[in-house]
Amino acid sequence: MDIFPISLKLQQQPCLIVGGGAIAYRKAVLLAKAGAIIHVVAPAIEAKLLQLVHSTQGQYLQAPFSLDMPLRHYRLVIAATNDKMVNIQVFECCEAENILVNSVDDLPHCRFMVPAIVDRSPLVLSIASNGTSPVLSRQIRTQLESIIPHGMGKLAEFSGKWRAAVKVKIVNPDERRIFWEDLYASPLKEQVFNDNMAEADRLIEQALMQWQKPKGEVYLVGAGPGDPELLTLKALRLMQQADVVIYDRLVSPAILELCRRDADKVYVGKARSNHSVPQEGINALLVEYAGKGKRVCRLKGGDPFIFGRGGEEIQELFAAGVTFQVVPGITAASGCAAYAGIPLTHRDYAQSVRFLTGHLKEGSPELPWQELVYPNQTLVLYMGLVGLEKICAQLIAHGQRSDMPVALISKGTTPEQKVVVGTLADIADKVTQHHIQAPTLTIIGEVVSLRDQLQWQG
Repeated sequence: MDIFPISLKLQQQPCLIVGGGAIAYRKAVLLAKAGAIIHVVAPAIEAKLLQLVHSTQGQYLQAPFSLDMPLRHYRLVIAATNDKMVNIQVFECCEAENILVNSVDDLPHCRFMVPAIVDRSPLVLSIASNGTSPVLSRQIRTQLESIIPHGMGKLAEFSGKWRAAVKVKIVNPDERRIFWEDLYASPLKEQVFNDNMAEADRLIEQALMQWQKPKGEVYLVGAGPGDPELLTLKALRLMQQADVVIYDRLVSPAILELCRRDADKVYVGKARSNHSVPQEGINALLVEYAGKGKRVCRLKGGDPFIFGRGGEEIQELFAAGVTFQVVPGITAASGCAAYAGIPLTHRDYAQSVRFLTGHLKEGSPELPWQELVYPNQTLVLYMGLVGLEKICAQLIAHGQRSDMPVALISKGTTPEQKVVVGTLADIADKVTQHHIQAPTLTIIGEVVSLRDQLQWQG
């Protein structure tokens, strides 16, 4: 994060604009909306800007900017002249006094940026791009304008009116947050939007009287194969409301970033021969946090029920009497195959697909080899990178032809995706040649030959 977003309270605070033209006026309008007292220094000033200055009880000084001009009593300064050297002088003077300063359209000489704003006062949203793309920020603002009801401002005012009473009734801040989240999901919101404030007051009074300490709950959420845009809407919603997020090593940083920022995040990643927390420990953590009344998101790469041990976890939750939800995710097989341009089934090449785990037991993979050597079938191996050479040898030994196409998809659906194609005879050698690392998915079958035609990612 290159910039730190803050919201300044500028009511009755003196702010200086250097410049008297159209750009200065646009900035002054925003400051006036925030309740600032606007002062302007410029050799000339547009009439509408002068009127705005007077309406805020500010002053206009008809003069060019001077290096000895006292600045220390201003909360912030905006340099909005058409002379770059003057703007730089303003910046340097403000820096010497540790005053927040913005030089319009001159990023190196800005200590703060003015964002694109969605105004639903007292609810205000700001969108900033660190000055790199103001047009993009405005486009995003337009999108938000269309989806955020204007009634959100009234809802924020209503919440402020009741905030103290709710705080007295519900002392625990985590429980208080849950109360508000439940309230905003109730019919009360529409009553506020429609100005039925008496009914809204009745509903919140009723909710406070009926309030009980929330019980813990676990959300078993499939995070998909890596691309955050492949998350389901329900997954994202539950990730945003969880108090605790317990995640594994297959959850990408971009997806973890979408979880509620102030949630406790607990890493329980498991790699081959290196289990940060054993499965029994993970099960115990879920029960423990839920027992404390927490909403727990168990975030798992791919889909929880496909080689994710999700079934074992909810068995433990069921036995402990813990409420749970299961949110399926896009499993690595379908996600990685799609991003590699390899259809898992195809009318001419494969009428069935089989998912397998390539885990080794006592140094060798244990798979039903005879069933796997079958025409028009696609095999997908999870976690099969370490035993790949033995798997290929066994398939050939049981009758599969050695030139059967094979694809390795490393870190599929992410910007680091790498795809290597070979055959049963040579694919194991290509692991070292191409520096393939886990997590890697292996696809075996004629459908791999379609990649040259159908690939649309790396």
